[in-house]
Parts: sequence; structure tokens; C-alpha cells
Amino acid sequence: MKKILILAVAASSFLFACDKEKNKDKVYKSEEATLHNGKVWTSAKVDKDGKPVSVSIVVNDAALNSVPVGQPSDHMSPANNLLIPFSDKSGTPFKFAMVNWNSSGHEPDEIYTLPHFDFHFYTSTQAEVMNYMDETKLNAEPNAAYTPANHISGPGVPMMGKHYIDATSPELHNETFTQTFLFGSYDSKIVFWEPMITLQFLKNTTQFERALPQPAKFQQSGYYPTKMKINRHDGVTEISLTDFVSRQAS
Repeated sequence: MKKILILAVAASSFLFACDKEKNKDKVYKSEEATLHNGKVWTSAKVDKDGKPVSVSIVVNDAALNSVPVGQPSDHMSPANNLLIPFSDKSGTPFKFAMVNWNSSGHEPDEIYTLPHFDFHFYTSTQAEVMNYMDETKLNAEPNAAYTPANHISGPGVPMMGKHYIDATSPELHNETFTQTFLFGSYDSKIVFWEPMITLQFLKNTTQFERALPQPAKFQQSGYYPTKMKINRHDGVTEISLTDFVSRQAS
């Protein structure tokens, strides 16, 4: 009888462990890319049903501590411009990340001229973005319903897209820039979501989250994020889009 009980308990424990493993979130990590003396990679987390939990750009401390500061920005140079794919199992429309390091920031002066990262989450492919060169398409704006309310546009940037920023963002109203969020388009289509974050804020932040402005309509069906989070732990900093909601194209 004792032997039967032991076997029954062992079988129960094994089934519980298998069930627990089956219900765990899955994480898909990209290969690591070099950023100065450190590394950057992407990760995508999905639940047991394959629905997205997060898509993240992960930067290790060695990268944050070695990026040059104060010299003229050259964010499109190979040393400061990384293109890293997201897993095709992410469950989201996001295909790759473009990570740009700006050692002296960029225009507009006195607003974004602090050392910072541009973290682009693209819904188009790398090949497509590298051909974003047509000036007419760069400056063609989508219908206003596809950008969140109060967003204003800047000029189109080749091999990147046209940027849209919330006109109510604090840094546009005499507050110091720490982090902000933008959208981008090409040929009248939204093609990226972009956290823009200073080096100082990343180094001084353990946990942070913010709600993301949402457009009234979406051009492509899929799961889209409603929050951006920063989580610094164990020598890495994760910049994540999270809290996904299913949207229908309209």
C-alpha cells in the first residue's frame, strides 16, 4: 500500500509539473547585437495560447556605460544604429527594432539635445525601411484617425519615416525631457511606435510604466500595446511594449 501511495504521489507531482510547464509564458530572444562595449537584443513573450505579453528591447549595463556622450550625434552610423528582428512568433505586427543612440541628442534644440536613445518598434520589414527614400511618401500623412489625438508631425527622415509627437508632451512645455513616445509613418501608413528615452533616465530608473496614446482607428489588424514599461534588473534594462489589445483594421 505504501509503495502504491508513493507512486501515486510521484505521478501526481509529475503531472502537476508538466501542467505548470505547459501554462508558462514563452520567451523568444534574438541574437545579441554589439553596441559599443555592450550588447542589445530583442525579446518577445507570449502566453500559453500564443497571445502577446510583451515585446522588448533589452540593453545591458555594459552598453549603457560605454555609449559615447557629448560628441556630435551620428545616430545612423553602424556603431549607433542597430537593426534587430523580433521573433515571428511574437503574436504582434512588430517585425524588428531600430535602436539609435544620439550622443548629443537631436533637433529641436533645447528640447531633445540630451544624450538619448530612439527605440523604434517597426511594423514594416527592414528591407522596406531601408527603401524609405521617396520624399513624397516620406511626407505623406495618414488620415488623422490613424494617429492619436493632439499629435503633430515633423519632417520625414529617410530610411526611418515621418514622426508624430503628442503636442501636450511635458518637454514641449518647458519641462526637461526624460522620456516621451512617438509614432511614425511612410506613404500614409503608420509603420513604427517609438519610445524616446534619455540615458540618464534609463540609468536612474528601476521600474517605470506609462499609458500609450491610442489612435481611433488601425490600418492593420493585430494586437497592439497600451503601455510602455522600463524594468532594470540583473545587469539589463528592458524597454517593453505591453498590455496588448486586439484591434481590427478599419
